[in-house]
Amino acid sequence: MACFFRRHIASKLSKALWQPEETFISSISAIPVSKKQQSPDFRFSLSSLQQNSTLPSADGIQAKIEALVQRLKPDNVVEEILVGRGTINFKISRSVLAEKILEKLHGEGHSFGVKSELFSSLQKGRTLVEFSSPNIAKKFHAGHLRSTIIGNFIANLKETVGNEVIRVNYLGDWGMQFGLLGAGFQHFGSEEKLRVNPLQHLFDVYVRVNREAESDESIWLAAREFFRCLEQGEEQALSLWQRFRDITIEEYQRIYKRLGVHFDEYSGESFHQSQTKEVLRQLKDQGLLQTTEKGTGVVDLSPAKDMSYYSTVVRSDGTSLYITRDIAAAIARKEKYAFDEMIYVTDKSQSGHFQQMFQILQAMGYEWAQSCLHVPFGLVQGMKTRQGEVVFLEDVLDEARARMLRNMKESRTTKDLEDPEDTAQEVGISALIVQDFKGPLVSDYAFSWDQVLQAQGNTGVFLQYTHARLRSLIRMHEGSLEATFDPQLLQEQCSINILQHLLRYDEVLYRSLQDLQPKHLVNFLMTLCHLAATAHRALPVKGSPPAQAQARLRLFRGTCTVLANGMRILGITPVEKM
Repeated sequence: MACFFRRHIASKLSKALWQPEETFISSISAIPVSKKQQSPDFRFSLSSLQQNSTLPSADGIQAKIEALVQRLKPDNVVEEILVGRGTINFKISRSVLAEKILEKLHGEGHSFGVKSELFSSLQKGRTLVEFSSPNIAKKFHAGHLRSTIIGNFIANLKETVGNEVIRVNYLGDWGMQFGLLGAGFQHFGSEEKLRVNPLQHLFDVYVRVNREAESDESIWLAAREFFRCLEQGEEQALSLWQRFRDITIEEYQRIYKRLGVHFDEYSGESFHQSQTKEVLRQLKDQGLLQTTEKGTGVVDLSPAKDMSYYSTVVRSDGTSLYITRDIAAAIARKEKYAFDEMIYVTDKSQSGHFQQMFQILQAMGYEWAQSCLHVPFGLVQGMKTRQGEVVFLEDVLDEARARMLRNMKESRTTKDLEDPEDTAQEVGISALIVQDFKGPLVSDYAFSWDQVLQAQGNTGVFLQYTHARLRSLIRMHEGSLEATFDPQLLQEQCSINILQHLLRYDEVLYRSLQDLQPKHLVNFLMTLCHLAATAHRALPVKGSPPAQAQARLRLFRGTCTVLANGMRILGITPVEKM
């Protein structure tokens, strides 16, 4: 809704300075709510007008501000225009503020804030997001949780503002680790254990074969031979590989369903193994492929072309590497999907890998490599269950649900729920997501179950509790909600604070799109929760005069809508009761 007010202010500036309205839009921003004092609603930064020849000549920006304020006159929308430090501040009529925001929320619902003119400068199109990407034949480790939820957030955000999004899960289903697993299963595998608990058995085999390989060279030789058989397409090795792949995807899909995550395509390194030969041929034809003394194939990426910095793309035995398969996959995806941008979500240890990959693609003449982006993230420290050190994601989700269920049973405010386990699961997942999204993605953070599941403070539990409380209030008065309300009845400061905060929603989404960091949206929603909690205590609906009750109900319903919208972008399913 800020777009209506931003446009109105831009129109006033346009007439005063004889420039198009668009000149001013990006310099007009909503002012964050202040707990200490009442504040105006918008500020316009004068830094962009330093060189403006239409202003009277004056020394310093502050004099220019004062001169410009003299030209701007209040009206029925903007009731006050104030001189700030380096800014001009605008106070919107309180009744117009309430009327416009809440009517817009009532009419637009899910699309509130996403039609802002702020997004008109952003290039929309087709976005491909590669995320999660665990290795097949291994249990879904808790470390994959970050890639999964961050990638899901980015895909949701891009989709919300109108991009066509393709979600790809690029499985680690090739390479020497699979040679080790194949050789390990031939040595230590059990068909019976594979039937009973497939991924656990494959994980046990993988741990054992790695341990044995440390002291037994013959295990490494068997692993290399198994991988060579795979690359040559030999039937027995391929059959075992396909079986492990099918088992793994079936298990993963069950976990993704719990997280509320879906994919448009399950791809993998194996899909592009045959295409690596074409990549190597291109590199050779273009004079980019060089052979080292050890017999490996490399691409020189050093600025001086003196081999001081290079990337290995093929082993001495001719087998492909991860980077070669990634290059082949990127080329194939561009041909298949004609994406406008491709985003990879992996941990920060792979930053160098993607830097080299994008450089090689550009050296090969693929200019679209400039529209490829790596979003790195840090490590989670201390995420453990009570059962042991190795943490599988399913164990973490089970633990979150069990702890949340216990907390809910002990709470005096918990409602009677049709499916308490389901609610506990959604709230537990919310807690994990919010804990993960609070800070910069690239930072490592220490995990704490006690902090994650707290009902107070900036947690996913508090977020869900606030939404459920507002939904309960709305359900209680569902039948009495009328089509119109009197905005003059929302003049209390706690009402104004919420309305002012809602003005920032489109700016928060815009900032999130620019750096793909969820922390902006998390912080916005947490502030909204605290403002809503204050208003809920101060502005009773029950027992208030009918007209006042209507206005307050409209405010709370609008707040609840924005909360739910933001939660869904983060990948959180809002619960109705708690």
